[in-house]
This record gives sequence, structure tokens and C-alpha cells, in this order.
Amino acid sequence: MQRLKIRTAVKDDLRSLLDLYTYLHGNPLPEVNTHIEGIWQKIVGDINHHIILGFVEDELVASCVIVIIHNLTRGQRPYAVIENVITHPDHRQKGYATIMLTAAKEIAARNNCYKIMLMTGSKRESTLDLYRRSGFNSDDKIAFVQWV
Repeated sequence: MQRLKIRTAVKDDLRSLLDLYTYLHGNPLPEVNTHIEGIWQKIVGDINHHIILGFVEDELVASCVIVIIHNLTRGQRPYAVIENVITHPDHRQKGYATIMLTAAKEIAARNNCYKIMLMTGSKRESTLDLYRRSGFNSDDKIAFVQWV
């Protein structure tokens, strides 16, 4: 397995991240326009929004997002939400998603989060096992989603 280099996203990563996201739920590659660039500027400028990137050599092969959310309960400790966990299909089954989740957990710990929430729409046992092996459980909470 090739070594995965980890870092957080910066302004110049937009196009490569959008390319990787085409493998997430079959997302089409959007045209980069002022709307997308504006969203991207908000994301990279938000100190609580972390997009973790994993590179093999210079190729982006894995990513996940963790957002820290301030909170007035639980001793005023924040919590975190993980979204958009993705590994390029040519690089799956190499442990890269686990590395992404570990990096996300480190960010949550540095921010004194009391919990991390992660939801998946996948029903594949391999995906569910990945999250379980990474320390997440599906026993403590019940998730509900309402699409807007």
C-alpha cells in the first residue's frame, strides 16, 4: 500500500475534490462558476468546517468532512458531524477511509468535542463494518432524515 499524505483542503483543491465527489452517490461534475466558488470560499474560510484530503503521490484519492458545532449543553462542549466519506474506486480496500476517519476524530478531540455523529445511506456490510471498526456504533442513537 502506498503511503497516504493527509492535509486539510485549501483554495486550490476545489477542482480535484469535485472530481473525487463524482464517485459519491454518482454526483455529476458541476461547472465551476461564481456560485460554486462562493460556496467553496465559505467552506475554506470556516474554521469549524474541515475537509480532510488524502493523497497518494499527487493524486487525491480520499476525503471526508468534519464540522464542529458549538453547543450550550454537555458542559458547553461542541459536537462534530462527519459527512462525505469517499475513497476513489481505484484505491478502495487499502485502509484510506479508516485513515480519513482517524484524522477526523483527531480534529474532534482537539476541539474538545463530546461526540461525533456520522450517518450513512449505505446498506453494504463492508461500509457498515468500516464505521464499526473505526469506533462508531449504531446502537446509541436513532437517526432521522428529512430531505428539504
